[in-house]
Amino acid sequence: MEAESEPYVRLASLRQLHQVMADMNTARSLADTLQTVANGVVAALGYELACVNLVRPDGDLVVAAFAGDPAAESLITGRVGSRESWERRLGMGETWGDLIFIPHTEGWILDDDDVPQWYTDGPAPRFDDEWHPSDRLFAPMYTPATPGGNGTCGELIGVLSVDRPRNGRRPGAWGREALQMYAFQAAIAISNARLRANMQRALVRLEREQQALRASEESFRQAFEYAPSGMAIAEMGGDQHGRILRTNDALCRLLGRPASAMRRYSFSDLVHPEDIGTLLRTSAEGGRAELRLGRRDGTYLWVSLRNSVVADAADGPRFLLTHVEDIEDRKRRELQLAHRASHDSLTGLPNSAELRSRLSSRLCKRPQSTHPAAIDAMDAQGHPAFDTNGHGFDFRTDGAESFEAYDHHVHTVAPEDGARDDGAKGLAVLFCDLDGFKSINDRFGHNAGDAVLIEVARRLTRGVRDGDTVARLGGDEFVILADGLGSADAQDLAVRLRNEIIQPIRAEGRAVRVGASFGIGWAHCGMTADEVLKSADERMYVEKRSRPKQHRRAG
Repeated sequence: MEAESEPYVRLASLRQLHQVMADMNTARSLADTLQTVANGVVAALGYELACVNLVRPDGDLVVAAFAGDPAAESLITGRVGSRESWERRLGMGETWGDLIFIPHTEGWILDDDDVPQWYTDGPAPRFDDEWHPSDRLFAPMYTPATPGGNGTCGELIGVLSVDRPRNGRRPGAWGREALQMYAFQAAIAISNARLRANMQRALVRLEREQQALRASEESFRQAFEYAPSGMAIAEMGGDQHGRILRTNDALCRLLGRPASAMRRYSFSDLVHPEDIGTLLRTSAEGGRAELRLGRRDGTYLWVSLRNSVVADAADGPRFLLTHVEDIEDRKRRELQLAHRASHDSLTGLPNSAELRSRLSSRLCKRPQSTHPAAIDAMDAQGHPAFDTNGHGFDFRTDGAESFEAYDHHVHTVAPEDGARDDGAKGLAVLFCDLDGFKSINDRFGHNAGDAVLIEVARRLTRGVRDGDTVARLGGDEFVILADGLGSADAQDLAVRLRNEIIQPIRAEGRAVRVGASFGIGWAHCGMTADEVLKSADERMYVEKRSRPKQHRRAG
């Protein structure tokens, strides 16, 4: 009977095996797959107990699923056995194909290792193939072998252990083949479940990252759009370097330009011509600069511009994030303070310190070297010669030639005293002292005196050329710096200015007059500013003493 029914039993088992394999591959999660694997052993392969030991990332094996005995399941599920102990088990006993059978006669040495286990004592077997409660049967589960690999199986992902066959006998050839095939399919199902779980975790992580990125982009957009100060994004590198890609409302309002128009410009189109170099340095290196940007109405606005280079780890610099802050009021105050420090508060003319600064910047030092090349570089009057660009040459005292350029200095052969047509031109320094001013202060008060000084300053400024300097040295003394004049030109200028000054001046409701004495000095290379001013001052006193007192002031 048993032999006649064997084909039917096998066919029924195959149907059950097919169903549990289908269930393994349709489980929704890795946990469901592991439990389905354990349940399938009990339902389809005829064992009362089944345990799935899963390899963890650290290599040890954890009891991930158990079927057949709720008491045993609650006791050992989640417990961990070391990889070393498992390798010991899989290396001993009998090999049934890919299965490992450890009979009770050998397995007693495993009773005290750290692998979680559940077994019951029982009587000794009565016949050779009877199952003993201490027998152990393991079905290792491997990932499928990779194409081109050396082995027939891949990496160990777990061990399926079974116990207590329902028929009480050790499995025969068919039972062993069925368990081995089941373990192979279980490994595939577990690998696929793990892959799905990893993909689901990756998708969840990606979705979270995308949500974070969207939140970050939205935060950046709001911070960019609604920032109280100007913000812009500009291209970095290439032919379109500096071209504006995006601006916020604050920058558009600051410059009086709509966003659509701003995208037609780069910052180099908007910056003041004198600030181009500053912009280029800031754009290339990032950082901060103060410069002027053009408004729609043609005016320029002082701004603090900060560039941040936004880079990609793979592609390098991508664009410039530019922060633009209005500093017009601060700059205006700074310029006002600088103007007050360098200009006379009453007349608005450059003061004594500013006069000396301007004069000093127009002078160069006389070379002191006796090197033959230095002597050759002297002109006939003993002054340093200059190249075709007007740059002077200096020489080191150690004998080595050193050429130093003076970009804004004055070098001239001063016109000879009394010569009106010698052709020499230079920087004339006209020292002007008012005649009769003290009597106006004494008779009509300081307010009248201040009004006279203000009007004299206005007349002197009106009487000189653009680029000439009119400064108030102090009290009733004024100095004019006029470059490129010959002796006759300087004398004519002094006469014109004197004639302007002696005209009646309205002060405190009355007409008053002052005279003026002029001394003309000339700037020489090697002189200091004080020496030039002293020379002009001395000539002024010579000129003042040379005229009768009654002619020093008209009226």
